[in-house]
Amino acid sequence: MAHILIAEDDELLRDAVSAQLMQAGHTVAAAAHGLQARGFLESTRFDGVILDLGLPKLDGMDVLRWIRQRVLALPVLILTARDGVDDRVNGLNAGADDYLTKPFIMAELQARLAAMLRRSRMPAFGGSLELASLGAARLRVDAQQPRAWLGDDEMELTQREWSLLSLLVANAGQVVSREDVLGAWQAEPGEGGGVASNALEVYVHRLRRKLTDSGLGIRNVRGLGYLLETNSP
Repeated sequence: MAHILIAEDDELLRDAVSAQLMQAGHTVAAAAHGLQARGFLESTRFDGVILDLGLPKLDGMDVLRWIRQRVLALPVLILTARDGVDDRVNGLNAGADDYLTKPFIMAELQARLAAMLRRSRMPAFGGSLELASLGAARLRVDAQQPRAWLGDDEMELTQREWSLLSLLVANAGQVVSREDVLGAWQAEPGEGGGVASNALEVYVHRLRRKLTDSGLGIRNVRGLGYLLETNSP
């Protein structure tokens, strides 16, 4: 099951959707306004977002644009009373993966969410994890082999650097904890035994250097972990 963020200012609707999704086995976080939604997204890893456009404090369209700048692959389903064709086109062009207008049938919402999550988990480009073109370079990471490319140039990576990069790319724009990285390293064949926690900073530093001029950066989030994001121009 998935970890879903619901950003909806209507309390009754927010609680009803949350209850239905939790009954279906999902883990749910609920935000009543746009700033709260953005705060959740900055600190927590989600598998999908159900986003109302008419949010107070920070409009849902602004939240969507923020997501697409920082959490590139995160699936977003717009749920809104704005039912005009221009509204739907603008929402999809801004980066939404699907669009459902109010009032709606709960079964359709669950079906659309399930389809959106399935699509997001499908391997693309022959089994590679790929980020859209960012900055001056395009980053592509092979999901099966320790290989990655910036544009047409293959990166020189150790097994652990590739594992770290793969984890960051798979969760681009979301925080990856130190425990997640160390756990992934220990699960690799031939990597038995403990991994020193302080060694992680060394690998992060080396990977940062290899991403220089790529348009991407790895940010330390104090007390939480690491975040792969686009560098500010």
